[in-house]
Amino acid sequence: MDILALEDVTHHFGETRALDRISIGVEAGELVCLLGPSGCGKTTALRIAAGLETLQHGRVLLDGEVVADGEQDTPPEARSVGLVFQDYALFPHLTVTENVAFGLRSLPRRERRERAREVLKQVGMEGLADAHPHMLSGGQQQRVAVARALAPRPRVMLMDEPFSGLDVTLRHRVRDETLHVLKETGTATLMVTHDPEEAMFMADRVALMREGGIVQMGTPAQLYAAPATEFVASFFGDINRLQGVVREGRVTTPLGTLDAGRLPEGAQANVLVRPEAVRLHPASDDGGPGARTGRVLASRLLGRSSVVHLALDAAAGEAAEAPRHVHARVPGRFLPPENTRVEIDIDPQQAFVFAAQPDAA
Repeated sequence: MDILALEDVTHHFGETRALDRISIGVEAGELVCLLGPSGCGKTTALRIAAGLETLQHGRVLLDGEVVADGEQDTPPEARSVGLVFQDYALFPHLTVTENVAFGLRSLPRRERRERAREVLKQVGMEGLADAHPHMLSGGQQQRVAVARALAPRPRVMLMDEPFSGLDVTLRHRVRDETLHVLKETGTATLMVTHDPEEAMFMADRVALMREGGIVQMGTPAQLYAAPATEFVASFFGDINRLQGVVREGRVTTPLGTLDAGRLPEGAQANVLVRPEAVRLHPASDDGGPGARTGRVLASRLLGRSSVVHLALDAAAGEAAEAPRHVHARVPGRFLPPENTRVEIDIDPQQAFVFAAQPDAA
């Protein structure tokens, strides 16, 4: 059973519809990410789950019990949810232990301190239990905020862009540590982020949102490998965007020919190819009738991979206006010199065909 459930939730700010009949469930021990661009409604959904925004339509349930349905609206402090925001909101005049124990006022003083020390140990902060927030780094403050949210043993953890204020190296380490703690405690977690890499790293399931609605929900692998729309495919990293026309169930592009799925004969199609799907080979003198060729414009090492900019050669029968500039991403160090001739093929598992839409993202 879902520990947290939002059912058919719709929300307006004046004439603007911020949420459009969304439904989300989070099970015990599961981490679900609300992912999407700014203004898509993900933070509004989180605030409604927390009770910080009054529900207008739909229902919110915790452990199967209705906490908001338009008639009743349980206040945040009575919902047994832990909250972690971007700014951490630690009290500067209190020690780390006192900050963590702040939400445990119903317990005797000694028990409050023992529980605070317990969760500080879980997040690796027991050595700074007597420090004040100004003495801590951003990553340390974030871990204290997580400990404070976990201290009352909430049924649900709600996190709004919790790592956005950290530099890249620290962000990677702290979110890894936070994920381990959440999994160890078995806490149901709903987290907001605009970063697709972060969502894929943290989440068991991702709800990708756009203009107040959920475009696609599933595991990170499902959204990455089987995107339902062009928006989903392009949101999870760089893509090469090509066009073609369906002929006998296939679409021919400058990068190769692909199955058109259920698109009708003669339909205009958009083809999205991930750079890592573009495979490069040394050019041969007689590449054969099906060989795709191109010329290296530039190549750059990005650390764990290299990106190669390519100018594609036209194939027989292709429209002159077809795009000719694509990127290939290759693992490790691969830096062919400019003007190197290469043969090209693609991994069809990372190429996606959609019906062309005038407003496609």
